[in-house]
Amino acid sequence: MKALTSVLTAFLENKTSRQNLMALLRLLVMMVLIVTAFSVLFHIIMEREGQHHSWVTGFYWTLTVMSTLGFGDITFESDLGRAFSIVVLVTGVVVLLVLLPFTFIEFFYAPWIRAQKEARAPRELPVSMERHVILTQHGPVTRLLVQMLKKQHYPYVVLVPAVSEALELHENNVPVVVGEYGDPDTYRKLRIEQAAMVVTTRSDIVNTNVTFSVREISEKIPIISSARSNAARDALELCGVTHILQLEDMMGQALSRRVVGGDSCAHVIGSMGELVIAEAAAAGTDLVGKTVAESDIKKVTGITLVGFWNHGKLVPVTYESRIGQHTIFVFGGTREQIDAYNETFGHKSDEKNSVVIVGGGRVGRATGQALEKKGIPWTIIEKLAERVQFPENTIVGDGSEFDLLVKAGLHEASTVIITTHDDDTNLFLTIFYRRLRKSLQIISRCSSEHNVERLHRAGADVVLSYATMSANTILNHLRGSETLLLAEGVSIFTSKTPVVLSGRTLQETHLRSKTGCSVIATDFEGNRLINPPPDTVLQEGGELVLIGSLQAEEKFFQVYPL
Repeated sequence: MKALTSVLTAFLENKTSRQNLMALLRLLVMMVLIVTAFSVLFHIIMEREGQHHSWVTGFYWTLTVMSTLGFGDITFESDLGRAFSIVVLVTGVVVLLVLLPFTFIEFFYAPWIRAQKEARAPRELPVSMERHVILTQHGPVTRLLVQMLKKQHYPYVVLVPAVSEALELHENNVPVVVGEYGDPDTYRKLRIEQAAMVVTTRSDIVNTNVTFSVREISEKIPIISSARSNAARDALELCGVTHILQLEDMMGQALSRRVVGGDSCAHVIGSMGELVIAEAAAAGTDLVGKTVAESDIKKVTGITLVGFWNHGKLVPVTYESRIGQHTIFVFGGTREQIDAYNETFGHKSDEKNSVVIVGGGRVGRATGQALEKKGIPWTIIEKLAERVQFPENTIVGDGSEFDLLVKAGLHEASTVIITTHDDDTNLFLTIFYRRLRKSLQIISRCSSEHNVERLHRAGADVVLSYATMSANTILNHLRGSETLLLAEGVSIFTSKTPVVLSGRTLQETHLRSKTGCSVIATDFEGNRLINPPPDTVLQEGGELVLIGSLQAEEKFFQVYPL
């Protein structure tokens, strides 16, 4: 009965459905009048032929003829009667066999089926729902975020305005609610006061509308929104947004941080307070051919070697790990320790450290501006002249034309950064540039996380995607903890010291072998110890700063649940 009521409500709420229903009722009334008129004429003609029948017989004859059943037990003998029978028969074919079925299906049956489907798309959440994340889109960013939310045991729901979109998501087992973005009552039905966060990643106008509507009924709920322009950023801040995802700037900053250059010095790629993460190439140093134990890196510089990059993946190291000519170190430590490493093992290259950026869109321009702040020369190759904003640093043309690449300085650049929004184009250019120069550092943007592995196999040294960066940032705000994304699937994260590890030394915990994570700092009563020695005792109530892949992070929380 409840399901029937919801379907009937959905059916009658639709103005078109109500109009169609009235049209169907008018047709039925017209049919009744036609049958009555034909029954009266039947009696008149029969009386002229000398036949006498009851009114029930008149209606019976009319309906059998109109429905083409034509039993033949009652017939006219005159031509007038037979002509009348033909008129009744043709009218019945048109009305009963054509017009009525079509009208019934089009005006009642089909809308009723649609109403049944619409009733399956919820318009509010249960009162018991809490600690949930409200999303306004199920796109590349939020699809990856959903995977992270499931691992962190956060419920979520997607808000969409169109029933068709809601039904499609519902059929794919995605929790969804239908509602208008600009209606505050929509968010009341979403139990906004009990939610953990609102994430809106649609257009700037929609995002502003969502933020304003949410703030009308809740001042406390965190709101994360994307923004493509400075005007949108200002509008969102005025509406009360908590954090703005400027995806192009984020990507540009991240891509620029990964530029290493043609030397063996350690280059900072991220920081978390005093803790600094850097990477360095082993080529050209005395470390090549040695094991980690023989290198004495930690003993000499105090820095912690947390892993090697291998096609974008962070590979944990052991004391027996061998350092090769193509090894890329990942270090964790203080800036003083990074400087100590550079003084001992690093050397500057005589080559000019310049960068070629392929793609002059928002990401390409943001990357160039970030490199400008670091004092690194850069040149953009852009195919469309109307997108050029830095003419002194831009060459218009196709990034696959050899003469144009020579003009842009690719033959002497240390790095090429590919920033186009099309993954297939990025794949093609990566293969092309890797064949041109084996030693060139290739950094590529990726729109879909599914293409990360393909780009690495094609020869890219570093691949970063919108989805991973944005989802990581959103999850960081949701958890309220420090998290630093280094590359695809590699991050630094914090955790309360597990009770079972309290009172034990780092060496006794065997965290790296058990989880794949490395401890690069400990916090206790506001004091952070960077690169703690193996004999550091973990204190109850303290905090650990760890580095590892997303899989290693997940395993850590499985082994040591909070």
